[in-house]
Amino acid sequence: MPKPPNKKLPQEVINHWPEVFEDVDIDVVPLEYLESVRVEFKDGKIWDIDINTQKNKVEDLEKSLDDLFDQYQDHIKNVDFRLNTKRVKQDITTRTRKFLKLRR
Repeated sequence: MPKPPNKKLPQEVINHWPEVFEDVDIDVVPLEYLESVRVEFKDGKIWDIDINTQKNKVEDLEKSLDDLFDQYQDHIKNVDFRLNTKRVKQDITTRTRKFLKLRR
């Protein structure tokens, strides 16, 4: 039976806010929370792709990444999705505060 994929965040992400990120399992990360995508190719080339959802539409970014992965899938060794941990922390904090105010 194959081993299930690791759904834990990398330790360097957990270190930003351990009391929250320590127990997070991920299946999908919205592009809005990505800072960049690093694509490592089998020939040693590395592409760092800046994810800027302020400048680009999410749908356009999704399509571009899908096209990239489809076109180069046989040449890609590894893909590293880099989280914007400050934004995740800020959004979770804001939403938690709103939720707690509503519950009072």
